[in-house]
Amino acid sequence: MADFQENENNYSASNIQVLEGLEAVRKRPAMYIGDISEKGLHHLINETVDNSIDEAMAGYCKNIEVTLNEDGSVTVEDDGRGIPVDEHKKLHKSALEVVMTVLHAGGKFDKGSYKVSGGLHGVGVSCVNALSAHMKSQVFRDGNIYQQEYEKGKPLYPVKIIGTTEKTGTRQQFWPDNSIFTTTTFQWDIVARRMRELAYLNAGIKIILTDMHPHPETGKTRTETFHAEDGLKEFVRYVDRHRQHLFNDVIYLKTEKQGIPIEIAIMYNTDYTENIHSYVNNINTIEGGTHLTGFRTALTRTLKAYADGEPTISKQIEKAKIEIAGEDFREGLTAVISIKVAEPQFEGQTKTKLGNSEVSGAVQQAVGEALSNYLEEHPNEAKLICNKVILAATARIAARNARESVQRKNVMSGGGLPGKLADCSKKDPKDCEIFLVEGDSAGGSAKQGRDRYTQAILPLRGKILNVEKVQRHRVFEAESVMNIIQSIGVRFGVEGEDDYEANTDKLRYDKIIIMTDADVDGSHIDTLIMTLFYRFMPKVIEEGHLYIATPPLYKCTYKKISEYCYTEQQRQMFIDKYGDGTEDGKNIHTQRYKGLGEMNPEQLWETTMDPKTRLLKQVNIENAAEADEIFSMLMGDDVEPRREFIEQNATYANIDA
Repeated sequence: MADFQENENNYSASNIQVLEGLEAVRKRPAMYIGDISEKGLHHLINETVDNSIDEAMAGYCKNIEVTLNEDGSVTVEDDGRGIPVDEHKKLHKSALEVVMTVLHAGGKFDKGSYKVSGGLHGVGVSCVNALSAHMKSQVFRDGNIYQQEYEKGKPLYPVKIIGTTEKTGTRQQFWPDNSIFTTTTFQWDIVARRMRELAYLNAGIKIILTDMHPHPETGKTRTETFHAEDGLKEFVRYVDRHRQHLFNDVIYLKTEKQGIPIEIAIMYNTDYTENIHSYVNNINTIEGGTHLTGFRTALTRTLKAYADGEPTISKQIEKAKIEIAGEDFREGLTAVISIKVAEPQFEGQTKTKLGNSEVSGAVQQAVGEALSNYLEEHPNEAKLICNKVILAATARIAARNARESVQRKNVMSGGGLPGKLADCSKKDPKDCEIFLVEGDSAGGSAKQGRDRYTQAILPLRGKILNVEKVQRHRVFEAESVMNIIQSIGVRFGVEGEDDYEANTDKLRYDKIIIMTDADVDGSHIDTLIMTLFYRFMPKVIEEGHLYIATPPLYKCTYKKISEYCYTEQQRQMFIDKYGDGTEDGKNIHTQRYKGLGEMNPEQLWETTMDPKTRLLKQVNIENAAEADEIFSMLMGDDVEPRREFIEQNATYANIDA
């Protein structure tokens, strides 16, 4: 539990500090919540729940209830201390009103109230209020129920007592403003993913999520409880559940170094990838930072010291004539790192990279001590890890040789680009894009239909290698993979980086667009290519360069009116608009596109390639743990979870008969 000053229980209006007002939030909402689409909408729930989590981290809250109501509102209730309601001395109004209506106002700025906080800037619930058409706050405190309501962030009346109660806590209910958000429909899966994550990161907390909307088939509401007594131990098992474990143990540590609480859970599996998920104050630091650097450094040093000190293992390394590198120790590693920092400094492109220099040393010390003890106490498991490390090093050297061999062949053949690539004439990467096209036939149409000045075409013959199922050096021996890597200009193993670290400094295109048929096979190829980028070139995704093209499913024609329809819903809308009243609209001609090759160059340009009319889906890593799980489940060896996923999601997919 966090340490607190002596006044920890004297949580009152004096603890609430005001930094600035609320005026700009409604004018520029994206500055505060990221965007005004589905992502920003769900951020409202996260900000509200974060206040409850702060109470939990301070040791005052055990239960949080999140309810998606039928009227489109969301209710978040906790059993914490309740937001203070006494008068704020500076503003002469209830502290509840200050917290709800003033930006950067809250207990998290007062170190006596919260040692650490999940929110980045303290904008939290006041932002939610500003972006809601209506909001109702209720506080259970001192035996009373206090209430205040707001419209678009403005109080409708002063805080008042509406009843008595024996419980403590806060209940927030808000209705998102549909004049601000492009959608106001909350998605169960998105909310559940974050609640599950929070439950794992805060052991012992119970989060109950309920959707009051009747299920379309059963007519029943849905409820799920997220609760993890073992916290990160359960989290790492959950993340790794679709892989074969090298051994069943979780290597676990929970300690405090230099005043920084540190919790880490590690598992090793038989796969060939590294999967590390790091958090600071419950925030997913997808760009890593000093805590991740400290972890990797300690892991490498500790395992190397152990291997050097064990005669049988050191002899194996000497016999194999290999030199172990840092990434070899992390192959097949799954880890969850969670630390708490009083004043985190975030940097990076998405402000999710920890910059606090003192954290690296603290994590190094904690991991070094815990891992050394584990290896000494578990010699059998230590030997399994070291054997896997030796295999990883051998495979890495083979992969390097494979890459160098391909590069030498390219030089000898007179160039560094694949012969199949139809490059664009412009050379400034920020103005250029490349289409990775399924099949030679579609590739031919794309070459004819493209804008040759800014658009390059790389045809891909057949399904590319499933990188999830092979050792890394096999990936670099695959012609289709090397064609992609060489075409886009990604480099591996440059000086000062890991052999498998992708460098995007020489990236030749701003947009890399996967363009495949609108059927099951096309979707499979999409997934294979996305897996390649996710596992080997994550920077391409993180920097926003990877996209998926959306070809139409149908061309619907009524007399002289024709429209391309990209979804079944769009086709039905066309039928409803122009049809003769029959179910299938028999007076309407529907052309179903089975593949890109069925479209002539002009149609392919008009529907899928023209920047003015096309629909692109940008690939991003919104949640690294979830993405890792999905890729492992869809592309790995475990068949049963994949079958369950297909059965559950078949309703939403375009599956050809």
